[in-house]
Amino acid sequence: MIPVASLMENLVSVLDQECTMYEQLLELSSRKTPIIVKGDLTALAKITDEEQHIIGNIQSLEKKRQTAMQDIANVLNKDVNSLKLTDLIVVLEKRPEDQRNLASRRDKLVTVANSVRRVNSQNQELLISSLEMVKFEMNIIQASKSAPQTANYSRALDTTGECLGYTQGGFDAKQ
Repeated sequence: MIPVASLMENLVSVLDQECTMYEQLLELSSRKTPIIVKGDLTALAKITDEEQHIIGNIQSLEKKRQTAMQDIANVLNKDVNSLKLTDLIVVLEKRPEDQRNLASRRDKLVTVANSVRRVNSQNQELLISSLEMVKFEMNIIQASKSAPQTANYSRALDTTGECLGYTQGGFDAKQ
């Protein structure tokens, strides 16, 4: 049977790796915000690819964490499906160093994950606003193309086909 101490070290190691991955994800998400504002689709695609790679690593680490939690639950004779990190922290009251170690890792991971959620929510709002602006611009273009024709006549005595309020340029949101 594997001792609890070595299982705890494994769990703490996995939590540290997960936290590092979430910190990298946070950094990418933060870099993405000005790129969304600028509308740089090439840079946005590049960062999204990097994020997908990190998310894959996080999913792999999550499986390792679940395996470590299952091993610990088996050794402690606890229900594998209901044992959470907070429960494990309480169970470790007789091992204060392990308890502190695990609690600090959990708190750090929760903080970083919440920051990632907050930044991603802001980025989502920016993307929604950008889509609304594109829809607005498309509506303006469509409306201007269907505007009534002017009564300007050419030398051949037919209308020139010019529309009221329509110019060849587009709407520039950056001005």
